[in-house]
Order: sequence, then structure tokens, then C-alpha cells
Amino acid sequence: MILEHYELGDTILRATDSLTLWQAENGILEISGNALAIPVKLDNEQKGFVFHGRGKLLLDTIVETDNGAIGKPVEKELHEPFLMLGDTEEIQKHLSNADKESLASMGYENNKEFTHKAELLLDKFSKKGRAHDSHCCHDNSGLIFAFPNKADKLDVLIADGPRIVYKAIDKVFVANKGKVILKTPEEVIVSSNRKSVIIKK
Repeated sequence: MILEHYELGDTILRATDSLTLWQAENGILEISGNALAIPVKLDNEQKGFVFHGRGKLLLDTIVETDNGAIGKPVEKELHEPFLMLGDTEEIQKHLSNADKESLASMGYENNKEFTHKAELLLDKFSKKGRAHDSHCCHDNSGLIFAFPNKADKLDVLIADGPRIVYKAIDKVFVANKGKVILKTPEEVIVSSNRKSVIIKK
């Protein structure tokens, strides 16, 4: 699967109420009502959205080890457009066509301004060569999110059932059924059912 084939739809939508885009035992991603959304398509099939609203990502990336808890949770305020790929059938029920007031509330004068920002985000995601990550969002179970960060790159969250992969500037976190890997600039922690190995850099 080549991500360059992804393209944006023609219709700008808005959330009619607050939405929970993803929720699991150790995390949640929410976005406010009136958030803007533009469909992302692949071969004329809808595969996700680019959203822009006021949102928040909370993710527990703390690792429990023999030496106690290591790490800090992710608490990310979402103010810039971000990408969501995966099953969006339920979300679609909470979207309607956006009007000028909806666009203005996010700082846009017209549809073209939002579409342009969404295109820049999609291009940046595609050029990162993340095609190997895309398989999880084509079986209608997994989700991929990509968020701009302060380094003008993308933080990425992949969630597929109990499997979670989060990659940001300062950490990589992988969790799957009691097995956890946390990589930071200072150390690497590998934990399986609280039995852990810590490697200092």
C-alpha cells in the first residue's frame, strides 16, 4: 500500500457534538463539538479524516517495573489539524456539512484554507514512508493517528486492539497484552508481566 494514493474528499464537515475518536484501557482521544473534518480517501473509498478542533490525547506510558514506576503519561492538547485513518463509520453519524461560522471558529476564511492545511499534513505523513504501518487500519479494527509536533514532524499513534504503538520526539512506547517497551533519550525499558530489563544509554 502506497500512502501517496491517499487524497482528500471535497466536502468540509463539522462535528455536531463532542467525539471520542479512540478509547482503550490506557488511553483516550477526544475532540470537541464543532471540530472540522475532511474525508481522506483511497481509491474512492473513505479511509479516515483530517480533523481540526480542540482535542486532547491522554495515554498512559508509565511502565511498572521491579524498581517501581518509570516514565510519564502523555497529555497532549490538540490545537492543530491531525490525521485519523481507520474505521470511521460510527464517527460519520456525528458529522454534518460545515458552514462559514464553523470555519471561522477554527480560524479559516473559506474551505480552501482548511483543505490546504489538510493537504500539507497528508503529504507530510505520506512522505514519511509509513506504508508498513497502514495495514492495521484496513481490517476495520485498527486506527492510525498522526499529530504535528514542535519539531515540524509527526507524532504517531497506532492502536489495534490491545496493541499500541506511540512514537514521538522524546519517546517510543509499545504495549501489547502485558508486554511493554519504552524508549526514551536516557534509557530503554523492556517489561513483561512486571519482569523488567532497564538499559541505560
